[in-house]
Amino acid sequence: MSAHTEAKAVVGGRLPLGVYLLALSLFAMGSAEFLLAGVLPAIAADLGVSLPAAGALISAFAVGVVLGGPPLAVVTLRWPRRTTLVVTQVVFAACVIAGLVTDSYALLVVTRFVCGLAYAGFWAVAAVTAIGLVPPDRTARASGVVVSGLSVAMIAGGPAGAMISYFTGWRGGFWAVAALTLVAAVLTVAALPATSAAGVPSVRAELRTMRRPQLWVIYAVTLLSTAAYMISFNYLAAFLTEVTGVPGVWVPAILTLFGVGALVGLSAGGRIADRRPTHALLIGAAGIAVVSALLALFARNAVAVVVLVLLLGIAGFVLNPAIYGRVFTVAAEAPTLAGATAVSAFQLGISLVPALAGAALNAGAGITSVTWIGAGLAVATVPLILLDRSRKS
Repeated sequence: MSAHTEAKAVVGGRLPLGVYLLALSLFAMGSAEFLLAGVLPAIAADLGVSLPAAGALISAFAVGVVLGGPPLAVVTLRWPRRTTLVVTQVVFAACVIAGLVTDSYALLVVTRFVCGLAYAGFWAVAAVTAIGLVPPDRTARASGVVVSGLSVAMIAGGPAGAMISYFTGWRGGFWAVAALTLVAAVLTVAALPATSAAGVPSVRAELRTMRRPQLWVIYAVTLLSTAAYMISFNYLAAFLTEVTGVPGVWVPAILTLFGVGALVGLSAGGRIADRRPTHALLIGAAGIAVVSALLALFARNAVAVVVLVLLLGIAGFVLNPAIYGRVFTVAAEAPTLAGATAVSAFQLGISLVPALAGAALNAGAGITSVTWIGAGLAVATVPLILLDRSRKS
């Protein structure tokens, strides 16, 4: 019996500890992504660069994730999964630290790019490892738990890191991220079972799998649905203060509701997707479309907007477990590269948001236009979901 089969055999009604350990690791690394936005002014002042230049650090990370994940998945394909997880964690922490001990803006950009590479590599292998720890009827739920680490990073990790940085300087929060990532790496070595793919991993098989049209339909669903809810989330602060009239002091708490909704959506979506993945995808896409439209229609009603922010988090993240479930079903024989590309599709969806929103706002549209764009993107996702269902394997 292989390690992969043994891991599944010992799992009862509850998910194994290793799945939650992977979520902790993703929380540690993901906190760095959400922390950066909160300390950009401090970084700009400290390094003597403009705020847009400091913002390029976010783009450098995103480019690393989008471009680096799939090639890194191929390079590490024949490594033991636990080894890949630990190496990417150590590289991530080392690059964070390298950026903290320099005053060079150029070096900081490079370290952010490499952090993106390591982050994408970890995320892809973590998802594959998680499904290797559970029976087939719990794969979507396990993937949802792993991804929930990112939601907790959004809710707590980023804000907590920003708070640390407020009292210690912008580097303080990142030192905490590096330390937690290294702790998670040690726990990965000590507590995560050594799972491996059935048979000898083949780069050719992985690349052959990537030629399946159905897989790219799922990636298109990933990209569009991610952009659909993130375009509203990224501009919520301006939406709340400029249109709804919410005092700025309440904005962080309302944004946190989105993260709470994301956790609820991941939990519900994981349970639905294990049995009816198409239902989870359609519920999420329809939910994003309806909630986004209602945000625009009730933009000046503070109570309605607060409730809708929570619902947007739920709708947006109901899809995620189903997306991973479909990717690993279609690419069951060669999931590593497929999983890495799914991570890139998520990040690419997020990266498209500034361009889409910027086009509308620069054309003179009001801030509510971004929620209408989100609704349109969600509606555009539905035919792709139905196409995936018609070709479902």
